[in-house]
Amino acid sequence: MKIALIGASGFVGTTILKEAASRGHKVTAIVRSPEKVAQFDGVTAVKADASDAEALKAAISGCDIVISAFNGGWGDPDIYSKHLAGSKAIVAAARAAEKRVIVVGGAGSLEVDGKQLVDGPHFPDAYKDGARAARDALAALRAETDVEWSFISPAIMMAPGERTAKFRIGGDQPVFDAKGESHISVEDLAVAIVDEAEAPKHTGKRFTVGY
Repeated sequence: MKIALIGASGFVGTTILKEAASRGHKVTAIVRSPEKVAQFDGVTAVKADASDAEALKAAISGCDIVISAFNGGWGDPDIYSKHLAGSKAIVAAARAAEKRVIVVGGAGSLEVDGKQLVDGPHFPDAYKDGARAARDALAALRAETDVEWSFISPAIMMAPGERTAKFRIGGDQPVFDAKGESHISVEDLAVAIVDEAEAPKHTGKRFTVGY
């Protein structure tokens, strides 16, 4: 496939880039700083701002699918508005170019006992604005009628680890293991994302993964 990957130099984006390239896909890595893109066979870096819908449309026009690992910038006090602006532009570009899009969001909008994690008392303050932005971006996607989309939330805990390609899939609730923990390696999150790109099973839905 020809995959357009937005945010390809970030923590999750770099791992998706590696996974997609390892499967032989051609990847257009769309970033603000092309020099930060990891070098893999079949990868071409393209400079574009995620909030510029016209530039994004041009960058994704020759691709089969768009994967967005865009993030408004952890630690940026304006992350909420930047994340929403970028998310809106990415969806607008996908709509205009008539491309399927997979959006990587956070775990904050997953539900436990009918309540989203980001609204709980134990959710870290440092991540609240970003999590709320990702939640609102998901709500906006769910209102879309002209875009073929999927949205993936990682498990509650995500960290670098092992690529096992063995995990379970859920919907709006976290996947918990036998110990009551919800976790996934970023490598296996990337597996799930590229799997969805190759064989869509969650069109028009949010899904999550965990062990």
